[in-house]
Formats: sequence, C-alpha cells, structure tokens
Amino acid sequence: MLISRKKPTFKKNAEKKKIEAPELEKFLDSKDYSGAISLLEHKRKTTEIFSTEDSLWLGYCAYHAGDFKKSAAAYSFVLSQSDAPSEAYVYLGCSFFFLAMYEDARQCAERAPKGPLQNRLLFHLAHKLKDEKKLMLHHSQLKSSTEDRICLAAMHYLREHYKEAIDEYKALLKEDLTFMALHVYLGLCYYKLDYYDVSIEVVDKYLAVHPDSPIAVNLKACNHYRLYNARAADTELKKLKNITASELQFGKDVIVHNTVVFRNGDGALQVLPALVDVVPEARLNLCIYYLKKNNIDAAFEMMENKDTFGQNSLLRAITYTMKGYEERNKEMLESAARLFKDFGDTESDCDTIAGRQSMASAEFLWRQFDQALIYLRSIKNFFESDELFHYNYGQALAQSGEYVEAEQVLETLKDPEYIHDICYLLCLARSYIKNGKSEKAWDLCKSGENTHDIVRLLHLVANDCYIAESYYYSLKAFDHLHGIDIAVNDNKIISAKKGAFIGVVKMFSCGRVTLENLRESLRILEKSREIPSVVNCIQTTKTWLNEVGVII
Repeated sequence: MLISRKKPTFKKNAEKKKIEAPELEKFLDSKDYSGAISLLEHKRKTTEIFSTEDSLWLGYCAYHAGDFKKSAAAYSFVLSQSDAPSEAYVYLGCSFFFLAMYEDARQCAERAPKGPLQNRLLFHLAHKLKDEKKLMLHHSQLKSSTEDRICLAAMHYLREHYKEAIDEYKALLKEDLTFMALHVYLGLCYYKLDYYDVSIEVVDKYLAVHPDSPIAVNLKACNHYRLYNARAADTELKKLKNITASELQFGKDVIVHNTVVFRNGDGALQVLPALVDVVPEARLNLCIYYLKKNNIDAAFEMMENKDTFGQNSLLRAITYTMKGYEERNKEMLESAARLFKDFGDTESDCDTIAGRQSMASAEFLWRQFDQALIYLRSIKNFFESDELFHYNYGQALAQSGEYVEAEQVLETLKDPEYIHDICYLLCLARSYIKNGKSEKAWDLCKSGENTHDIVRLLHLVANDCYIAESYYYSLKAFDHLHGIDIAVNDNKIISAKKGAFIGVVKMFSCGRVTLENLRESLRILEKSREIPSVVNCIQTTKTWLNEVGVII
C-alpha cells in the first residue's frame, strides 16, 4: 500500500539555523533516511531546542525507513505539543497501520482532517477490519490522482484481483515511465499469477536502477525459488545479507520471513509466529510448517475462521481435508471440497496451475475421478518430478478404471511416505489384478507391516482376484485372512475358500493353473477338513483327478 511519498506539509521554523537545513535536505534528497534520523537524533541529544517541526521530520524519516515504532513515537510526541498540526493524526495513523494496530490507526484517521491521504488510509483500514460497507464508501471517494490510482491498484492486489491491478499499473507507466517502483508492483502481480519469468523481466528494470532494493531483490529471489530451487533463491537473497543486522527496518521482516521459507522451515517457530498479521504470508507458511510436521490441530487453529478467498481459502481447504480424513468427518471434507472449488472458480486463478489443481482436488473429494483427471492432465507436465502429484494422479487413474496408466504412474513412486500408504497399496494392487498381474498384487500383501492395513489389502486382493478368475491368488488371500482377521466370519471365509478352490480346479481343467498350484490349493483347503462340506469338496476333486489320470 502506498500511503504517501510526499513530505508532510507544515511551515518551516523561521529560526532554524541555516547550516542545518541544507544538511537535512541533502539527506532527504538522496533518500538517506538513516542519515537524516541520525542527524535529527543527534540534534535532540545535543541541543536544548528540538521543535515540533524537528519531530515531524523525525517521524517522516523513520516512517520512510520502515521504522514504524519510531515514527509512531515521534508523531505521538508531536500530538502532545500545543502547536501540533492536526494532520499529524493521519501520519500517526499510517504508522499504526504498518504496525498492524488497525483499530488505533482508525481512531487516528477519524480525528484527522478530511483529505486524500486520510481517505486512502481509511480505505485500506476498512479492508483490514473487514468492513465492506466502509470500504465501498471510501472507494467511492477516491479521485483520479496518481496516489489514489496506486492506492486502488494496491487494493486490487490485496483482494487478489491481479489482472485489474496489472491494468492500472500499466496505464500509470504508460503515462509516466519515471514511476520506476511500479515495475516492482507489476512484478508482484505476475508472481502471484505464476508468471515467474515475466515477473523477473519486469522487476529487473527496477533493479537496474536500484540494485540494492530489499523488496525487489526479495521478489527476484522468490521467483528463483519457484522456477529453480531454494538454493538459487537463498543465493539471490544473500545480496541483502547486511539488511537483517542493519538499523534500516524497511523490508527486514519480509527478508527474515523468506529466509525461513527458502531454508525449508528452519527456525520457523522462532520467526514466523511474531510475523503473523505483519507479513501476509507468515500465517500461511506457519500453517504449512505445522502441516508438514503433521500437527494438524495447530494448522487448523491457524486457519479456522480466516478469510475464505485466495491463498487463505486454498490452505484452509487443505487443512480441512487433512482434519476431515483424520477424524473421518464427511461435513469437513465437503467444506474442503467447496473451498477448493471456490478458489479454482475465481477469475484470477481459474487458468493457473494452482487453480486447476484446486479444481482437481474438489472433484477428487467428490469422487468424480473422471473430472479430476481432466484437470490433472492439463497440468501434468509441470509436475514431472513431483511424487505427491503422481501419487494423487495414480489414484485418480485407478479409480477411473485406467489401470494400465495407473500401474505405470504408481510404480514410479519411491518415497516411503507414499509407497507404504494403504491407499497406494490398494490402488496398485487393483491395477495389477486388472492388468492380469495377480502375483504382483499378492506380493504386496507379503510386504506389508501394519496388520490393519494388510487386512484391508487382503480383502481387496481376495475379492478382486476372485472376480478376475485368478482363483489361486484369491484362495491364498482368503486363507491368509482366515489366519489373521479375528473379525472375519468363519463360515463365510470357509465358503469363500471353497469357492476359490473350485475355481482353481476349473482353471486347472482349462490348463490355466499348474499342477503345483493345484496341490498347494488342496493343502490350503485341507486345513479346514473338519468341516463336512470341505471334506466332500476335497474328495470330489481327488476322485475327478484320478479319473483323468492326474496324480496328486
């Protein structure tokens, strides 16, 4: 948000020493706000006269240096003086705004004289305080000045209307190419739309003039993070290695925040909590950190009752999904699906990778796997080495009956987190069976460790193999279930084993099962020879085998 880049309007002290004014002006003209602050603070310590005007200048310089606590203190001091100009209230309000003290900022703004800066401040405060009625009121009071247009473009950005913000910034640049900072704002919009190459191209125009800009360098680092990897981003950010130790506050919070992100969350709990509601993405990245650590309750608490638009909506949907699966809560999963769809339907995100991925997630939760595949296939090329994407893609393929491709995709996974997951095992086993590879499905049953998961897998293999007429492996799976699943009905499992055994005999008569497989099947069934119907089945089989000249 661009509050103001103009110097505060107040009368100069006629008694001000002539030698001091040029020195201060020199710092201001070169935008050396740290130097100006040092000069003013030195004067305050070494002279008895430190006027209201001096305090106003101190507040102005501290504000533009990003030291909003110092600027707030300076303006608060000004307002305690009898000769305080009333516009100091809006300056104090701007300082409070950047300290995330929105209610205090609102009170100050309402005490300030009406004017363009006051209206811009109240406009953005209405957004922060979620007061749509006042937001529309102050929106209607914006004029066609450059400051008001930049203010409106900033609001478009904050509400994730990036295309509208881009149109406004481009129009302003067309009118005056000297507005170099607008290239950074444009770069931010393109970054949010996933146009990382375009974002770098735009921000480089600003960096050519201001190579040490914290915000511009940080934006370029973020683009490198998206395009390449965390190491490339961290290398770019090291160009600002002195900023975190400097007295210049502007951009420091963002740099510290992104350093944590680029280093895969290292130091997240020490840094991010203090930046929540200061750096917009801090809440999101802290939530992501909790999710990666499987602390779903903490993530849910971070996102519950937060804004349901943009990235907040997307991360809230992910959190609801994980919480819903953990608690088997259908209502929460339905809420997650709606949030995914709302995000994917927005004009600014419908054609982005995140938007299509979000729509795929919604269809996945609604079990509309054919529809999910349409979205997943449209972005598949962007996730060639992403195992999580292929894990979900493989599941959708299997659920849609596209077993050949499902097998190919699922077999590429190597991460233990996925290949030991029961959903992965079930989908791969079914794909193997449908593709005529029942032996591979049976091998999956032998490799499992979790008894509960193995029981689920055995049920699937036993029944799917039976349907596929792969009776030998169906019998083996039913037999294994009989030994480990205490919940299984004894009569039903014996009936299933008899049915599978008869199927093995049938397949043997057609030459589709080996004699050794038949012998093993007989041994399995003989475990239950105390059951009369089983004894009858075995005797009938042996009689037939003798008749056809087969020696068991």
